[in-house]
Amino acid sequence: MQYVAAGGAPTGECVFCAALAAGDDRAALVVHRGRLAYLILNAYPYTSGHVMAALCRHGGGLEDASPEELLETMQLVGRAVRALTSAYRPDGFNVGVNQGPAAGAGMPEHVHVHVVPRWTGDNSFMPVIGEARVVPEALAVTYDRLRAALQP
Repeated sequence: MQYVAAGGAPTGECVFCAALAAGDDRAALVVHRGRLAYLILNAYPYTSGHVMAALCRHGGGLEDASPEELLETMQLVGRAVRALTSAYRPDGFNVGVNQGPAAGAGMPEHVHVHVVPRWTGDNSFMPVIGEARVVPEALAVTYDRLRAALQP
């Protein structure tokens, strides 16, 4: 409903840069900040707990990222998998980078890695028949669960 009420279409600004600059991590869905990378919930998740590890600086491709940035990003991916496993007990994960529009990147100008928890049978008839996904948990609840699971 938030997406529909806001008018739907993105403004064109980089959502990753805007989230870091917002000043309110909860409202921006930033669940963890690192030095070079951070974790943010996907505002339009495929499943509950869909999180992304993104660089703190604006940049379009893996080839543009420094070894240190890539290391911290992948460390955060591992941390997210551990936290999601603890909080949600998924049966598996899809982890990946969509680089470039042809590869399905919705925000091709800012490197990010998707971490999507998966459960056996989580693909119901809804995407096929109704062309809709059902995510059974509000983002605010997901934020609280994941943030708590990320605490040391």
